[in-house]
Amino acid sequence: MTVRIAMWSGPRNISTAMMRSFGSRPDCAVSDEPFYGAFLKAAGEPHPMAAETIADMDCDYESVLTAQSGAAPDNTPIWYQKHMPHHMVGSVDIRDMPNHRHAFLIRAPERVVASYRNKNELRRADMLGFGQIREYFDIEADRLGSAPTVVDSDAILADPVGVLSSLCEGVGIAWDPAMLKWEKGPLPDDGVWGAHWYDKVNASIGFGSPPGPLPELDGAYQEVADECRADYEYLLSYALAAK
Repeated sequence: MTVRIAMWSGPRNISTAMMRSFGSRPDCAVSDEPFYGAFLKAAGEPHPMAAETIADMDCDYESVLTAQSGAAPDNTPIWYQKHMPHHMVGSVDIRDMPNHRHAFLIRAPERVVASYRNKNELRRADMLGFGQIREYFDIEADRLGSAPTVVDSDAILADPVGVLSSLCEGVGIAWDPAMLKWEKGPLPDDGVWGAHWYDKVNASIGFGSPPGPLPELDGAYQEVADECRADYEYLLSYALAAK
């Protein structure tokens, strides 16, 4: 039986590095934001490479859900799916994925804002997904009767072995040291939008150094980070520590 891991995060949140990490396991297939095309088609957001993404992907929410809930690629024992709650504006949501093991990846909003503004116009806080992640966390906590797995990006970068080991335990799989390294450059499982968004992870072969102080923001950017902070701190209170 395939273990389907749905990792929910916002953008600019080391989510692609995490996909690389799981994809380095010989027992794991990965999917890169399978609902992204459906989101772009439904929401009309002017994201970079939106037309190319819509043309390349299945853009029907129900059809994507069926595929992500079906047989894993090559019948691999583990299937890591990179998802973003703010993409779920269509007819399905986390409640339609009861056979997935849901986890949540978070990052300090100041770091997210500083990174996102270099790649796309940041017009409002909900483009970063903090409120939607909190909503999905609460839905899954109600379903389980306990808090689902949460990991913080800074903690992963500070102690990849310790925190990834805790994450693996949290989603019920064995730790594999192969998760610490990956091949340099774009990989076949990347979405077509990776040509715009993935330059840093494409230049890497593993997790980066622990981050320094929070970046300084100004004006509207600081206001967006401030708007996201309460949701981030709520989720952070549930984040896993290193094993």
